[in-house]
Amino acid sequence: MQLYLIRHTTPAITPGVCYGRADVDVAATFHEEAQAVRDKITGLSPVATYCSPLSRAARLASSLGFGEPTHDERLMELDFGEWELRPWDEIPRAQMDAWGQAYTHVAPPGGETFNALHQRASACIRDMMASHRGQDVIAVTHAGVIRALLAEILNLPLIEVFRFHLDYGGVTQLQIDDRVARVGYVNR
Repeated sequence: MQLYLIRHTTPAITPGVCYGRADVDVAATFHEEAQAVRDKITGLSPVATYCSPLSRAARLASSLGFGEPTHDERLMELDFGEWELRPWDEIPRAQMDAWGQAYTHVAPPGGETFNALHQRASACIRDMMASHRGQDVIAVTHAGVIRALLAEILNLPLIEVFRFHLDYGGVTQLQIDDRVARVGYVNR
């Protein structure tokens, strides 16, 4: 299976605000950014398109021209719980530090751990592989999900995932079969 992970376009949110599971809309630049994504995937004929149900991902997935996407909650971004839609600098420093040192197994208050995100995203990809073996598939999702899947494919500890910079509208290709999984490219 060739899996094309596409990060949503720029969200309509003030910089410096925490968002993950919050359903933030797309920025005014959406049409131009969506066209840039379509240009990056010209020539693809995916058998299926999946997306996070959050509007910033679902809207891009619908605009790609491959039919109506399948919404899958396992492709949603990390749930930051009580931190959602709060400015990062208003979140208590002690809470941020505790989470930042152990985010793989410590959740923001009322949120989820990065391990939980990794497990649900990995389960989603296993289901896609079972249904679409040897075929091209697109998944429009979020940076957290893409980072978690890159860590799995590259056999990296989850604590290392923030080393990957992922652009809005960036495309990452994973090549997955029964014996081996490879990264074709990141952030095209």
